[in-house]
Amino acid sequence: MTKHVAVLTSGGDAPGMNACIRAIVLSCERAGYRVSGFLRGYNGLLEPDRITLTAERMHNLIQQGGTILHSARCERFCEEDGLKLAARHLNEAEVDTLIVIGGDGSFHGAHALKAHWQGQIIGLPGTIDNDVDGTDATIGYYTAIETAVNSIDKVRDTADAFDRVFVVEVMGRHAGFLGLSAALASASDFVIVPELFSEAQATLAQIRQQIMQRQQRRGPVSYVIVLSEHVWPGGVTRLCEEVSDITGLEARPVTLGHVQRGGSPVSQDRILAVKLGTHAVSLVGKDVTDIMVGISSGAVVNVPLQTTWQKQKTLGEDARATALCLMNQRYQD
Repeated sequence: MTKHVAVLTSGGDAPGMNACIRAIVLSCERAGYRVSGFLRGYNGLLEPDRITLTAERMHNLIQQGGTILHSARCERFCEEDGLKLAARHLNEAEVDTLIVIGGDGSFHGAHALKAHWQGQIIGLPGTIDNDVDGTDATIGYYTAIETAVNSIDKVRDTADAFDRVFVVEVMGRHAGFLGLSAALASASDFVIVPELFSEAQATLAQIRQQIMQRQQRRGPVSYVIVLSEHVWPGGVTRLCEEVSDITGLEARPVTLGHVQRGGSPVSQDRILAVKLGTHAVSLVGKDVTDIMVGISSGAVVNVPLQTTWQKQKTLGEDARATALCLMNQRYQD
């Protein structure tokens, strides 16, 4: 009997989700599997709202941002009645394998479904925050870095023109991967991420000292700070006020927000999406379920879903050391 594979995208969208859907559909067609897509995340399992996916529908898709299956939060899926209803609809559609593209909240839902549905469940990490444990990178992370860097580069031009301080807020409140990577790639002057932030006054003192050292060397200066969201007490606006108070310089906030989730995926995200999607289909029908397909040291790996949230994924020691060098560096001609 022909296998029936279904796929959905859940939680926040991430560039590369469409590339992953495309890889899944093309791999399924080559293997002779039927493939369907549930719309708007887990809501599509409850309504139900399902479409047939074919190779023809995948034309010109790999470079498109967002997700053709749409995404959404689904509070009802957190309840037992919702899980049972989803299981019933999966059985009625004769789905053998469900592939969920999303972050750790989506994986919690997929794991909970296992108690009510006997089919195969495979998760693929799709989130710009890169905060899913068990994988070196998540689909959308590399594009979000590029988007942030492009924005910071533009902000730098204005900062230089007015000798002004800008604080650029990026996503990633639980982990500093996006903030640190964007700061390093854009040569920002200071970075504030969860793993390195402990006390506001000490951080402000570091910023003031660094600005004063640069002013002593070359007079008026510009200064760019990258801040992970929800880290600073009072938010990005409050940090700007405090920086202005201690330096006497005008400090302006820039919140990138949801622009980081959009745009055409960069090549790294497209390649990662294809690798993970193709590998997921290769597992269809095998005695493996309730797992995430991730990437580790360049190799595709299978990781139990539960382990992806049992500990918080944070910056490694090398990344911390690099960040400290960035924050403590003195101005050099």
